[in-house]
Amino acid sequence: MTAPTKPTPSQSPSPTSPAPGAPGEALHAQVIAWFDEHARDLPWRRPDAGPWGVMVSEFMLQQTPVNRVLPVYEQWLARWPRPADLAKEAPGEAVRAWGRLGYPRRALRLHGAAVAITERHNGDVPTEHAQLLALPGIGEYTAAAVASFAYGQRHAVLDTNVRRVFARAVTGVQYPPNATTAAERKLARALLPEDESTASRWAAASMELGALVCTAKNETCHRCPIAGQCAWRLAGKPEHDGPPRRGQTYAGTDRQVRGRLLAVLREAVTPVPQSALDRVWDEPVQRARALDGLVADGLVEPLPGGLYRLPHS
Repeated sequence: MTAPTKPTPSQSPSPTSPAPGAPGEALHAQVIAWFDEHARDLPWRRPDAGPWGVMVSEFMLQQTPVNRVLPVYEQWLARWPRPADLAKEAPGEAVRAWGRLGYPRRALRLHGAAVAITERHNGDVPTEHAQLLALPGIGEYTAAAVASFAYGQRHAVLDTNVRRVFARAVTGVQYPPNATTAAERKLARALLPEDESTASRWAAASMELGALVCTAKNETCHRCPIAGQCAWRLAGKPEHDGPPRRGQTYAGTDRQVRGRLLAVLREAVTPVPQSALDRVWDEPVQRARALDGLVADGLVEPLPGGLYRLPHS
């Protein structure tokens, strides 16, 4: 019996192509079936959430875990059930309601999107991907996510969880690159089901699999519906890609100072004097730098007489 011929480089499987024996259709069926049984009951997944609820959740969930988002999300939708309701308010109110979710510029961007939706689209979140992408504060991921999750459209939705699932199950590496690459986008498109409703379900299911099972640390392969087809697992889980990225240090950073300054302004009903802000952080140079950054980002508005407030316009 003749030994199999070793493939030439031009014949070798591309690292961005689906692994042999694991066609997209098989992955779709198994991951979606798992999702149907194990998906979390989250308010933005319910029919009554509507496109605006989906959009709000996507802004809030960026770099923030679900358990921290849930209470703020509920309060936000109770106060501003439609984009026009938020658009009527000063942008500072969005920053105030954002609370301690972190990265408060997201609140300003969401407010800006609400204003644009009200002015350009009659107060309804647009259905077309290009229109979503044209809204302020919305990038490729958020536009694809809203179009897919709110309107059931066929788009490749690539967040960190999905990228990790694809990297392991298909490409055979432990972690995806630090930033989304063209090769990852090509792979995501190749794996996308042709049927629009199935594609939307696949986007949500693959994201949930990465959030609950195929996690960055302590992945639980025995619970994974596609463990038997996972290229990384079948290769013995090689760790040649290095450890998962560590979370950024928070204590003592400008981010912490900014958070404390914003906390004072969120709780105030009138403009705040410089002296009140000075009390939140002892080191004057770092405190001044953090305050200047908040002003430059449009999160704080300086007033005559050394007073500060959340933005009003």
